[in-house]
Amino acid sequence: MEEEKRTNRPVKHKVIIRRKRTPPAVAVLKVVGTLLLSLMMIIVISGSIFATALTIYILNYADTTTTVNLEENVVTSNVTRFFYRNPDYDPDDEDSEEWLLYYYLRNQQRKSVWVPISQVPVYTQDAMVYTEDERFYSHDGVDFKRTISAIGHTLLGDIQGGSTITQQAIKNATDDDARNGADAVERKIREIFRAINVEKVYTKDDILEAYVNVVEFGTSVDEIIGIQSAANFYFRKDVSELTLAESASLAAMLKEPAGLNPLEHPDKNQDRAQWTLKQMWQNGAISDDERELALKELENLKVYGDPEFSSAEEESDLPEDQGDTDWFMDAALNQAEEYIMDQKGIDVEEARQRLYSGGYDIYTTVDYEMQKEMEKRMREKSNFQEWSFDDDKLESGFCCIDYNGNVLCNVSSRKKKKGSRGFNLVSQGKRSPGSCIKPIASYAPALDLDKITYSSLIEDSPIKVDANSDGVPEDWPVNYTEFGESGNWSHAYLPTWKMIAKSLNTAPARLVDDMSPAYCFNFLREKLDITTLVEGMDNDYSGMTVGGLTDGLHLQELVGAYTIFGNGGRKYNTTYISLMEEADGTVVYEQTDGYKHAINDSTAFIMNKMMQKVVTDTDGTGRYAKLNKTTLAAKTGTSSDWVDLNFVGCTPDYVSGVWIGFDEWKKIPTNQYQNIGAIWKNLFGDIADNGEHRDFQMPDSVYEIKYCTKSGNLASSYCGSVDVGYYKDTYAPPYCNGYH
Repeated sequence: MEEEKRTNRPVKHKVIIRRKRTPPAVAVLKVVGTLLLSLMMIIVISGSIFATALTIYILNYADTTTTVNLEENVVTSNVTRFFYRNPDYDPDDEDSEEWLLYYYLRNQQRKSVWVPISQVPVYTQDAMVYTEDERFYSHDGVDFKRTISAIGHTLLGDIQGGSTITQQAIKNATDDDARNGADAVERKIREIFRAINVEKVYTKDDILEAYVNVVEFGTSVDEIIGIQSAANFYFRKDVSELTLAESASLAAMLKEPAGLNPLEHPDKNQDRAQWTLKQMWQNGAISDDERELALKELENLKVYGDPEFSSAEEESDLPEDQGDTDWFMDAALNQAEEYIMDQKGIDVEEARQRLYSGGYDIYTTVDYEMQKEMEKRMREKSNFQEWSFDDDKLESGFCCIDYNGNVLCNVSSRKKKKGSRGFNLVSQGKRSPGSCIKPIASYAPALDLDKITYSSLIEDSPIKVDANSDGVPEDWPVNYTEFGESGNWSHAYLPTWKMIAKSLNTAPARLVDDMSPAYCFNFLREKLDITTLVEGMDNDYSGMTVGGLTDGLHLQELVGAYTIFGNGGRKYNTTYISLMEEADGTVVYEQTDGYKHAINDSTAFIMNKMMQKVVTDTDGTGRYAKLNKTTLAAKTGTSSDWVDLNFVGCTPDYVSGVWIGFDEWKKIPTNQYQNIGAIWKNLFGDIADNGEHRDFQMPDSVYEIKYCTKSGNLASSYCGSVDVGYYKDTYAPPYCNGYH
């Protein structure tokens, strides 16, 4: 039974499902496909990241908003000219010249003359275009086909240029010329965007004109810039006279001037010139016959390489050797370099290189006749010596400035000048001004602050200062006579003008003490542009009272500071240059009418009147400088130990100053030399006194009135002794009450 049941029970079968086997090739394809898909996704993502980064990079460095000025550094010359105003200029005479050539700098190695594109023959233009950029007239500044090709060749190790003529013109105009690493990449990006922008602003002729005037054609020795210079140098021709063969020869140099020029490498130049003619022929610029004639001419091309390059019309009248510079020119050269440094943001070495490379027109402030005459007078011993002796090593400097800050004359030695760019005593030397500092450091600021008047009585007594920094106050300063002797204090009360006339040290010491040395120091530095003061050293009593400065002053700055006493208190920039331009007319510097008020006009005039007493008073230290016809306001200055003697004089036309001393620290033997006022008069007196009598004009803000010599107050009926004084309309002493 059981067997039967067991037999009749349904039998369960195990079902085995067999999958179809994938062929190995299909499996491999699936894996590869997956990998490719993953790789594509990685590439897409990476590409997006790269594109974003590249976009940011380009935005940072493209400089697309910068407008490139193709004229900058394009219109150049190998000559920098310095001019001076013609005193005989007649504006009604067409042949009269307003400016005359004063001096020029010629770069003997650099040849550069600008030429308009209209004077360049068409086949010369075509030779350069079809050698360097055959699609120049069809692209928009960048030849992307050429750029991509250049990149491809570079990756294969064959470096080729991809820049268009537009890009090359931009590179020269901007001096943006990085060649390696990331800087080169950044420059290339900027250059591409700039080229596109330039093509929107300039015509093709404008761009080509810029290019032909900045491209190099130099040898291993000479720097030759521009097609005109190249025509002059290699063929002794004006560019307009070039033949087709000569044009091809010059265009052949563009790839590598030093290695392909016809003077040093005639065979290589000829091979490349033949290629240039082929390019011109293929592009339809020349015919078969023109090409054949040019090829024949190339075989016997006559090349000069003229070392006396001067065929440009504007240079033909220049002398062969300009000679040594004078002292004024040295100072003007120094200042021109400073102006280039300020404009370009470069150091002095690069500024000097630019100046000597040429291309600047500089209009100087020099009075040419005065400069030459003063050089002569400074060499005459009789103007200095009391009596004749042989051992004369005394040095001297002289400077003259007008009331607008224009330097008219600079003579920095008693010896005849030899060479150029020597040490300039007037503009670079630093010597003690002695008592010449008193009007500008103490009297003028005190009068401007209404601390004194023309007739204020000041006690000739010392103040207490810690002269030795030991905490023990001492009586200071002592007075000196004009013969170098130490004098005692009179303890008398003297009017301000008398203190100035006798050059007593006590009055300025009291004024400096009242205002503080720091105030006087800042007045000199901020109001009068004195640059040689030493912070923390010169803002003390000695420096501000008697000129005991750490380094001293430039004579030029001392004289410039005194201009405020004859022009209403205005301080102008002191300059040797009125206008400085690049050859394309870009202004590097221009002297303007701008000034700052150092003191008010009433202070300036009253100071002038008190300084006239230095010359006219019988006790005045400058009485030997008195002129016959012209009013003179002046101040003498002597440093400690009688090492430096100074004189600064103001006439209605000029402010001039003279310094004498030795190169080494040595006392001046005053028994051998004339009084410093007499020396000034010997040198400059007749120039200052020339013409009709002239005087300074009194402003409406000053009135002339008598004062009491006993009290220093305005005179009243009680006063028995009176004199004439000058006072501000806003501030004056009270009337004398008769009690003295």
